[in-house]
Amino acid sequence: MIAGLRLMIAIPLILVFTVILTPVQLVFRAFNLPLAKKLPFWFHRILLYLVGVRVIVHGNFSRAHPLLLVCNHISWLDIPVMGSIGELCFIAKAEVGTWPLISQLAKMQGTVFVNRQRSTDTAIQADSIASRLLQGDVMVLFAEGTTGDGNRILPFKSSLLGAAQYAIRQSDIDKVVVQPVAITYSRLHGMPLGRRFQSVASWPGDVPLTKHAVNFLMKSAFDVDVVVGQPLDFTALSDRKLVSRSASGQVAMMYSRAMKNNL
Repeated sequence: MIAGLRLMIAIPLILVFTVILTPVQLVFRAFNLPLAKKLPFWFHRILLYLVGVRVIVHGNFSRAHPLLLVCNHISWLDIPVMGSIGELCFIAKAEVGTWPLISQLAKMQGTVFVNRQRSTDTAIQADSIASRLLQGDVMVLFAEGTTGDGNRILPFKSSLLGAAQYAIRQSDIDKVVVQPVAITYSRLHGMPLGRRFQSVASWPGDVPLTKHAVNFLMKSAFDVDVVVGQPLDFTALSDRKLVSRSASGQVAMMYSRAMKNNL
C-alpha cells in the first residue's frame, strides 16, 4: 500500500520535473552555462529521493583530468545513481536515446550515444568522447556494453577506451586517468540482497523496460553501494586491452566485496 502510494506520487512528480527542466537544461547547454552541469546533479538526487533509493559512495574520485570512469552496468537506474554523485556525463548505447523518460534524463546529462553494433563507427565515437574529455567533462562508460544479471561482472569492452588515446593525440596532455567504479544494489529495506535476489534490482534487458521499472519502483527502499577504485594512468604507450582488463578486475573485486558487505 505504501509502495503503491509512493509510486502514484513519485511518477507524476518526475514527469512534471522532466517536462519543465528539459528545455531549461537544453538552453543551459546551448549557452554552455555552469548550471548545465549542476542541474542534472540535483535532478538525479531528487529523483532517487522520490523513488526511495539511497546511494552510498565508498572511496574518492580522482581530481586529475581528463577523467574517464569505467563502471559495471546493472540497471536502467545506473545513470541516476551515478548522476547523483557528481557533475558527470555519460556514454550510452544508442537505444537509450529512444527510451521514454530515460532518454530525456540522458540528454539532460549531455550523454554521448554510441552504436556498438557498427564497428566502423568506433573511431568517430571515440573521437567525440575524446573531445568531451578535453573540454573537462568527466565521462562515465558502462564498459560491459550491456546490463547484466547482477551476479557477475561481464568482460569489459576495450574499444571505447580508445577515446583516451584520441584525447592524448589531439592535445598536449600526457595521460588520461581511467578510474574503475563498481555499482552494487546491495540492500532492500535494509536487508542484504546477495546474489540470490539480484534479479529484484537487475535488468538483463530481455524484460520490457516499463514492466521492470514499475516492479522496481513498487519495491523502493534500495541501498546502492558505489565503490570507487584506484585510478589507472592511460598514456600514449598504454595498451587499451590491458587497461580494460585491469579496470575490469578491480570492478569485479570491489563488486564481490560489496556483495558480501565487506566494504
